[in-house]
Amino acid sequence: MENVLFFIIACILLIILPGPDTAIVTKNTIVNGQKGGFQTMVGSCAGLTVHTIAAVAGLSAIIVKSAVAFTVLKYVGAAYLCYLGIKTLMSMRAKKADTEEMTDIPEIEAKGNSYFKQGLITNITNPKVAVFFLTFLPQFLSKGAEPFWPFLTMGIIYIVLTFIWFALYVFLLNKIRNFMKKPATQSVIETLTGAVLIGFGIKLALEKQT
Repeated sequence: MENVLFFIIACILLIILPGPDTAIVTKNTIVNGQKGGFQTMVGSCAGLTVHTIAAVAGLSAIIVKSAVAFTVLKYVGAAYLCYLGIKTLMSMRAKKADTEEMTDIPEIEAKGNSYFKQGLITNITNPKVAVFFLTFLPQFLSKGAEPFWPFLTMGIIYIVLTFIWFALYVFLLNKIRNFMKKPATQSVIETLTGAVLIGFGIKLALEKQT
């Protein structure tokens, strides 16, 4: 593995760039506080773990090279993001029906590990993550080196950095949650989040195989 410091810096820049994972973590943190945010974050990291294992095993290469596999995964991910976006917008409308309780929005208990599943599915059904692992990681592979351990190491580094970033993000977001829970603020946030999720879904659906 070469240029470890540059790899870490590049990972940090890529991780903080807003994407579907950030959108779903934001929504669930606002809805259910740190609990919802952390469950979603762990789900996203679990998805990255699957992508790491797939990259090491060479399965991601099959997805990237197979038009059918890429397309199926792409549309499943796009449909799921649109579903979450529409669900968020519908949830916002439902809350407007009871304005008296909007000043103190109760936390919505997640059914089972649904927040974890949302983070997991959002990440794992995004073929761009597989493309990223197969195109980004090899750039830091030493010439002539076997890819197994370097890919595994880089994947673990990326997952740890993602975990740290989202942990800080959820913590800070939860600190200003009282402001975010105000009726006007939540209406704007949930509308934007729903629209962003649908936007990411449409963008993913239109993504072409590289």
